[in-house]
Amino acid sequence: MVHPHFSKNLLFIICLLLLTSSCANHTYTSALYHHDIAYQPKPASFDSTKTATYLSGGMNLYTDPTWADFISMGQANLSRAHVFKNANLSYGVFGAVGDYQAGTSGNSPYNFTHKYFEAVGARISGDLYTPYERMDFRYIGFEASYSREFGAYADFRKFLSQQPQFRADTRTELYTLGLTSEILFHNENDVNIQHGLRVFLGVTFGPNPYTGTNYISQDLTPKPFSQIFPRVSYFLKVHDFFAVIEAGSEFSLRAGVKF
Repeated sequence: MVHPHFSKNLLFIICLLLLTSSCANHTYTSALYHHDIAYQPKPASFDSTKTATYLSGGMNLYTDPTWADFISMGQANLSRAHVFKNANLSYGVFGAVGDYQAGTSGNSPYNFTHKYFEAVGARISGDLYTPYERMDFRYIGFEASYSREFGAYADFRKFLSQQPQFRADTRTELYTLGLTSEILFHNENDVNIQHGLRVFLGVTFGPNPYTGTNYISQDLTPKPFSQIFPRVSYFLKVHDFFAVIEAGSEFSLRAGVKF
């Protein structure tokens, strides 16, 4: 017969091991990992103005790559764009502030509820296009992004990287590049009402934080597209005002003005 004290001690040890394992197996990535890309508006071939400046702000909502934690981020974007014969180009800067909310809590010094972060960066994008009656077919394009992260969440990842039982991506600078394809068209009776639909497929350079021997066991349901990631964008412009909705590795909504 097993002694009652032995059973209690064994149960305590099992629970402690499970708790420690669940914390240690979680991987913390950069707050902007796969979230540093944003649709950059550009003039169309049928616009009377061939160069424009765009200012926008909005909100990004997403989970970490294992569906465990939730991140919300506000972002402001400023860009300048040009359209040429059969090509266009856009370049700009952005800033972001956000909140990383952990999906687990407890009394461990490694557990937390909120960690805030800030980021700045720059983007450049361009397309080759073919004009039609009231549509530009931007059949191939690119978008590249550089971002730099600051704040408490970046400091926390650096601290975790020094603990042997944790996995943390300590990068605060990210470089992302991807290919795009888009159609942009205007209403039949109003050239100032425009709609765009773009697809993006890109990759963030550097080590993938979800590769290695612990990848399978670290989290129960890791997201697909852990390295190459997609994004679909819908663009609406009404005269000098515009809005963008994006979905893929995140959901984002932005609104802005052209001048």
